[in-house]
Amino acid sequence: MASIRSAAVAGMFYPADARALTAELDELLGGVEQSEPRLGLPKALIVPHAGYIYSGPIAARAYEELGNARGIVRRVVMLGPVHRVPVRGLAIPTDEAFATPLGTVPIDRQALDSVRGMPQIVASDVAHLQEHALEVQLPFLQRQLGEFSLAPFAVGTASVPEVAAVLERLWGGPETLIVISTDLSHYHPYAAARQIDRSTVTRIAGFAADLDHEEACGATPLNGFLCAARKRGLGIKLLAACNSGDTAGGKGQVVGYSAFALHEPDADVSLDEAGKALLSIARGAVESKLFGSAKTLDAPWLKQVGATFVTLTRERALRGCIGSLQAARPLGTDVAENAIAAAFRDPRFPPVTSAEWPSVRVEVSLLSTPKPLRFADEADLFSQLRVGEDGLILEADGRRATFLPQVWQGIPDKRQFLRELARKAGLADDVRLGRCRIWRYKVTKWTE
Repeated sequence: MASIRSAAVAGMFYPADARALTAELDELLGGVEQSEPRLGLPKALIVPHAGYIYSGPIAARAYEELGNARGIVRRVVMLGPVHRVPVRGLAIPTDEAFATPLGTVPIDRQALDSVRGMPQIVASDVAHLQEHALEVQLPFLQRQLGEFSLAPFAVGTASVPEVAAVLERLWGGPETLIVISTDLSHYHPYAAARQIDRSTVTRIAGFAADLDHEEACGATPLNGFLCAARKRGLGIKLLAACNSGDTAGGKGQVVGYSAFALHEPDADVSLDEAGKALLSIARGAVESKLFGSAKTLDAPWLKQVGATFVTLTRERALRGCIGSLQAARPLGTDVAENAIAAAFRDPRFPPVTSAEWPSVRVEVSLLSTPKPLRFADEADLFSQLRVGEDGLILEADGRRATFLPQVWQGIPDKRQFLRELARKAGLADDVRLGRCRIWRYKVTKWTE
């Protein structure tokens, strides 16, 4: 029988119940500040590894970057420090899977076998047995990626070149994500810790490969990774930083946390290039139905999951609008299917004809991940709304509807905007907005 490493810190660092864990992950990811719609994926993340009550918001900011990575990232190479068992080198497990309350993650044996012969690699299930630095990352990854395999390394005493060499061998392409697990300084007074961590964050952003363990507990794997990342020309972005005194702890002795995303050079598509491609896909999909012609575009970024709306207008009047609220299928597929639906299946309009099609204009909107709006009452809700910027989803009594941000142009009054949105959802005019669930999102749009 295959051996499975059981979750060692479930119920301590994060909830042991699957439903409670899912709810906490959704809460943490939903609490990340609204971001613009994104194209492109990080090659690597640097994330903290304390209990979710302490470092969860910072970790969530990093993992929110993987909102469109499902189906693309199939392997995670993860390195973190050892806290309980001394190790010379980088320890790999013999287990076949790691378990969390959300299920099991298979170990990528092919990846581990490819580095097993390197002198710095040692096999040690004991090093992984109680180690939390890697385990606490898994539920976030399961939530964001779905199915993936794991190449985990519990890193003890090792040189920068030894760590970098392992990463180089497993670097891979878009299918491989690298995760480095590390906290920052430990047990300094709040003000002193902020000063120390500010310097450390600056050094990380500068690809310093000589960090010590007083600056970052995961300095050994982090130094090796930063060395490899610098050689490959990765760009680095600080996403968030704080310490336990900012989250759930006192300020007498705090632990620091930070999150970074790193991207490979020229890996991301420009918004202008993306817009031209998505508009071409939308028009080509409709024309393939009308005339039998077919245009195909194949680019790696089109395989990222995405949520889009396709809007058709004719003589400046709406001619169809259909879309997706959640990213669930490849971006290219989503645009093509929504274009066809807007042209032929919008119940408000008859199907588009070949005669009128040349006068129809196409608009494609790319949505960011919807974030829940938390409000105390209607006045609080109205104070949070951003006219012209927020797309809104409203749900109550099993009914749901959305307005894109473009709708603000015709309904600039916040109260009327929400009333019309509730009416679109089929709710009564006297529905209390305070009992509705509301999400908001941002849009990047392109118009022919």
